[in-house]
Amino acid sequence: MKRLLITGAAGGLGSLARRRLAGLADILRLSDIADLGQAAPHEELVPCELSDFAKVKSLVGGCDGIVHFGGISVENTWEKILPANIAGTYNIYEAARLTGVKRVFFASSNHAIGFYKRETRIDATDPVRPDSLYGVSKCFGEALARYYYDKYRVETAVVRIGSCFPEPKDHRMMATWLSENDLVSLIERVFTAAKLGYVTVFGASDNEEQWWDNRCAGFLGWRPKDSSEPFREKIDATCEKPESDAPVNRYHGGAFAIARLD
Repeated sequence: MKRLLITGAAGGLGSLARRRLAGLADILRLSDIADLGQAAPHEELVPCELSDFAKVKSLVGGCDGIVHFGGISVENTWEKILPANIAGTYNIYEAARLTGVKRVFFASSNHAIGFYKRETRIDATDPVRPDSLYGVSKCFGEALARYYYDKYRVETAVVRIGSCFPEPKDHRMMATWLSENDLVSLIERVFTAAKLGYVTVFGASDNEEQWWDNRCAGFLGWRPKDSSEPFREKIDATCEKPESDAPVNRYHGGAFAIARLD
């Protein structure tokens, strides 16, 4: 690729992509409303409010692919979710259609399916069950991506990211953890695969406990190599185990399933 756009490039995952994806395109175009610092020689810094369609269209123009991390990444009010995650995602896809971008990595979330019970293993054919307004916004993004592929052939990998940190932080993340290396390899695979179409991928590493089945994305050839298991002793020693019936143990989305803003 000549130019790859990364939205939300000042955030945790966007910063990781900025550091690790330099070899995927000649130029990384980085966007956020937060400070992006200084541009490296292979970078373009383009601050952009995703709810402003004219600015988004200019941002997307000239790009060959998009890694869309932009938006609010935790639960929030509808008034804040709407412009950032709903209007912003629409603007990205409509701009992609108008400017000819044909492939998108859409960062969805496990909170799009967060109300499934922990003992229920699901795959991409199971219905969404959002656990929050944030999760609802990701369901919207998934449906929008499906529409733009079916009608306009904008290919998308919808990636329901579990918990992507340098290491798991608690017992729930022993199941949902996605290592930084595995995320990077997945993004690389999305943009180098001969055919993508529309595909849902569950973003978790090769952990001992598995809630999500990626058989529907097998054609991509992505195989996570890391596991949370080396961190088990540390987690057991430093984190209190929640009760069996606690929300964090009952639902895929953990505490998001009971969190309320009122």
